[in-house]
Amino acid sequence: MKDGILIIDKPQNWTSHDCVAVCRRASGVKKTGHGGTLDPMAEGLLPVFIGRATKIMEYLDLDYKTYRCRAKLGITTDTMDVWGTVVEQRSTEGITEEDIREKMELFRGEISQLPPKYSAVRVKGKRLYEYARDGQDVEIKPRRVRVSRLEIKDIDMEAYTVTFDVTCSKGTYVRSICHDLGEALGCGGSMEALRRTASGVFTLENAVSPQELKTMGPDEIEKRLLDMDLPLRHLGKAEMSRDRAKYFCSGNGIRWHQIKVRREPDEKNCDKYNSRGRRYSDIYTVYESESGRFLGIGYRDQEKNVLKADKILTAV
Repeated sequence: MKDGILIIDKPQNWTSHDCVAVCRRASGVKKTGHGGTLDPMAEGLLPVFIGRATKIMEYLDLDYKTYRCRAKLGITTDTMDVWGTVVEQRSTEGITEEDIREKMELFRGEISQLPPKYSAVRVKGKRLYEYARDGQDVEIKPRRVRVSRLEIKDIDMEAYTVTFDVTCSKGTYVRSICHDLGEALGCGGSMEALRRTASGVFTLENAVSPQELKTMGPDEIEKRLLDMDLPLRHLGKAEMSRDRAKYFCSGNGIRWHQIKVRREPDEKNCDKYNSRGRRYSDIYTVYESESGRFLGIGYRDQEKNVLKADKILTAV
């Protein structure tokens, strides 16, 4: 099977690891991993990287994600969702649809958000949910996150639920938005349902459920695979001739004047670094000019003015 990315539509009560295990068995490829964990109660888009596509996962941290969420007003839990232990129930009497729409405006743009105590955020080398399960109190500091889009889709004034779409930066907790909305209204709130509908360039189009995947053969699965360079559009794009491509894939630096730059890196990410300490302003996807073959990912050594390999993703 070729290397690529499979979009899974994760059902509720499945873990992300469960989905990867099904992909591994169905594809027969041992090297398989997922991008962007979904909690078991959440549904929706889970990209699974198969074969050499797993090598690009470290470059995906800059992507925004989109969710369809339903918040339940009048109830507060220890996990900020309805699957947790109820801490308090308050009256929703007197709250109007106008009140809800007004308070929702507080969560647009760059906001300060307190992560849930049942979350994977690390404090002093330990995850918050580990402190919570041990009954230990620890100081949780607010974090700055960005909500680029927030659109109310439905307000049910009988059930006191609010359904909304949200596009947000990595590290944003939609549970916290539900909780904070309830606090702003004075009645409390918790997340009742969550479905991820997009992650970066990935959408649910042509997604497959784990149950469907179990019935598919390798050929059918391969038809669903996305090219592994698809989610790397925020990086620059460079091309080189066939003879330079062989040299590059052997681990050698290519002089910058021998490179054709087809796209510069996305300016909004240029002050950030990947896990190897490379500035995103210097990172490029690399292709062979004649065939268009994706060779891997390179970075520009500014001092020597050469393009060096960061990850080789094709055989020489």
